Amino acid sequence: MPALTVPPVDPWVPAPVTKEEDLEWADLTTIDLEKCKTPEGRAEQAKLARDAMHRQGFFYVINHGLDQATVNRLFDIAALPFDKVEQDEKIRYEAKIKQTGTYLGYKLPQYWHIANGVRDRIEHYNFPRELTQREHPTVLRPYLPEVQKYVEFTHVDILNQVQKLLSLGLELPENTLTDMHPYDETNFSFGRFMMYNPRPQEEEERTEGVWMKGHADHTSMTALWSQPVTALQIKDFDGQWRYIRHKDNALVINCGDTLEYLSGGYYKSAIHRVVKPPADQDGYRRLGLFYFMYTADSVRLAPLMDSPVLQREGVTKVVEGEIPTEETWRKTRTATYGVSDLKKSEEAGIEYEIVNGVQVKHYN
Repeated sequence: MPALTVPPVDPWVPAPVTKEEDLEWADLTTIDLEKCKTPEGRAEQAKLARDAMHRQGFFYVINHGLDQATVNRLFDIAALPFDKVEQDEKIRYEAKIKQTGTYLGYKLPQYWHIANGVRDRIEHYNFPRELTQREHPTVLRPYLPEVQKYVEFTHVDILNQVQKLLSLGLELPENTLTDMHPYDETNFSFGRFMMYNPRPQEEEERTEGVWMKGHADHTSMTALWSQPVTALQIKDFDGQWRYIRHKDNALVINCGDTLEYLSGGYYKSAIHRVVKPPADQDGYRRLGLFYFMYTADSVRLAPLMDSPVLQREGVTKVVEGEIPTEETWRKTRTATYGVSDLKKSEEAGIEYEIVNGVQVKHYN
């Protein structure tokens, strides 16, 4: 059988890994999907995933089924909408975020307020789970079959496997969470190519080096491919900010608000932020490859009270008042993020907004 011919693409050259030695790293658990092929290994990985989501809301996933060459090519493709698309075409595909409650299309720089009058220098291109639902910039079109294959593999072959482990961690049937996250027309999960551009020193000083404020994702889970620019930090279990270390060909998975509500607060929605990289990576652009996973739109964000774990441990997080559906939750959170007026909290360094009756915190 002849090899599949794919269109050529200019290689993305990532930054060298930092050699800074005085950075404080988060100690994240690594989930090995290869070990899930035996009953003993599956039980072991389910316990590791459960404990990691309960304690930190973050972990790595390795042996996921995509080799390094495939991931490298995906990064090559991810750079195209930033480096090979003219500004007028970007504007033509700009997302109508506030109007639609979705990010689909370009989020151009200067959209979000960071601090002290400084706006972001982050650009991303967002695409739906089913890429044929909308038109894409010309340069991306030859690569859409590869991107679609990546989206489906990430959702079905990786994240659904992770969800089975997390269902077992709640002592529920392993398909409990998977069935709530179908890969079909009821699900509005989406992918993102994301570019962080360096900022002038004056802006770094006015924001104290924060590129994106500390926040929790409103999704069920977020999957991002590890890349070498050291800028992502987690607000760890003890309240300290720590860096996420780069791990070759690993996915970094974090828990979002949807999964936190479904687990009654047992799985922790991870607070994370992006900051100025170390000195030896200063000036490098940071390219990201993401997949944001939702439940089906009709799912209500109520705790899974059939879980023996929740029955024993109790519920610590629930939406007050009427329980929103995923559709209401995702659209409202997307429309307001980064553009609503925030109120000062009594907690130091924290601002908040009220979304669907929920206090959504932003960490400076």
